[in-house]
Amino acid sequence: MRIISGRHRGKRIVAPKKLPARPTTDMVKEALFNILHNSYTFENIRVLDLYAGTGNISFEFASRGVPEIIAVDDNAHCVQFISSTAKDLQASIQVIKLDVIRYLDRALGSFDIIFADPPYDLPIETMAKIPEMVYERGLLSEKGILIMEHSKHLKLEKLPGHKESRKYGSSVLSFFESK
Repeated sequence: MRIISGRHRGKRIVAPKKLPARPTTDMVKEALFNILHNSYTFENIRVLDLYAGTGNISFEFASRGVPEIIAVDDNAHCVQFISSTAKDLQASIQVIKLDVIRYLDRALGSFDIIFADPPYDLPIETMAKIPEMVYERGLLSEKGILIMEHSKHLKLEKLPGHKESRKYGSSVLSFFESK
């Protein structure tokens, strides 16, 4: 994987093969950040990266100057990799080892962008809990957005707050607005 833009533009990050993660492809990541670039000043936002995996999305936000990023994953190897890579990049990413649903149940504050990239085989019932808990806990700022990456075979349009979905190959980005 590589960082597309910002301070670390072009830097390649090689994740160990043992990580149980599917990094967001460069095509999807580039499309995502083109969309976000038009709506946010990265130097003034808080970001929450759920199911952070390799940290790919967190590193991209950090490279673009986001001052506060929280990356959550329940795999110890993923957490260790994100922490050591963030240190190498001198990126201020707070890494939390915890199940995402448990984290959302305890989370405090609000975020401008929440990105969730759960395993594609996660049951729809668990997937639906993510926006539900984000809204219940008031985790989105007034103009905040929740973005969920998922398989093209999964439809999230009926979930509360769904604004739009965009397909990129076998992946889809679904956008949920702040209520």
